[in-house]
Amino acid sequence: MKKLIPMLLVAMLTCGATAGHVLAEEPVELVVFAAASMTETLTEIKAAYEQEHPDVTLVFNFDSSGTLKTQIEEGAACDVFISAGQKQMNQLDIAADASVNTSGLDFVDGDTRINLLENKVTLVVPEGNPKGIESFDALAKLLESGDVLLAMGNSDVPVGQYTQKILAYYGLDEAELAKAGVLTYGTNVKEVTTQVAEASVGCGVIYCTDAFSAGLTVVDSATAEMCGQVIYPAAVLKTSAHPEQAKEFLSYLTGESACAVFESVGFSPVK
Repeated sequence: MKKLIPMLLVAMLTCGATAGHVLAEEPVELVVFAAASMTETLTEIKAAYEQEHPDVTLVFNFDSSGTLKTQIEEGAACDVFISAGQKQMNQLDIAADASVNTSGLDFVDGDTRINLLENKVTLVVPEGNPKGIESFDALAKLLESGDVLLAMGNSDVPVGQYTQKILAYYGLDEAELAKAGVLTYGTNVKEVTTQVAEASVGCGVIYCTDAFSAGLTVVDSATAEMCGQVIYPAAVLKTSAHPEQAKEFLSYLTGESACAVFESVGFSPVK
């Protein structure tokens, strides 16, 4: 009788399989490296995605795109990379111009690379706007006279690079401004946002999405002429441990549900 028990178990399992009762897929931990400015939106999307895909757990690493690029280059496990600028993605893409991808890095699956979203670079002020700044034009004059402290991203951070272009647009020398003590820096856009929110600076340059999330007052938005278009590229990496699930998640981010979340804070589809 004892010998029949294993046989019965096998029969039950076989019967279950043939009846369409398939065991759940192995759980997958999908690692997504994303620009710090996507913290709130992707965190919200995570709940909905995991509910629809119970075998997938999304693990996010939010930081400046430059820091994320370096971590990927140094071998950090990552399935999907979403950058706040083309430069950091290009530095990992073998198909990019060699003048940008100077090390010949080959991390990006070119067949999956897309321009996911567009953002806007904005000038924000603390509550009450103590310096009375109303535009980038006014900021440029205050920086020249040394009458304001501006928070901006570091040079390896996309929002910092956009800010550098704005300073150049007004003919301002960043090195001279830093020497004069009218600039302060953040390692990512969240640090810049915090400086403005805490009123430790007179103003800051951040994305409109971060301004929305932090409840900060936007007094002006940069034009494409001032700093170019703010595009967020996304791609599955060739080193992904779960390329099919990574592609599925990236596809989800372009769908109606995710787009509604992105647009609610100020992101827009790329035109």
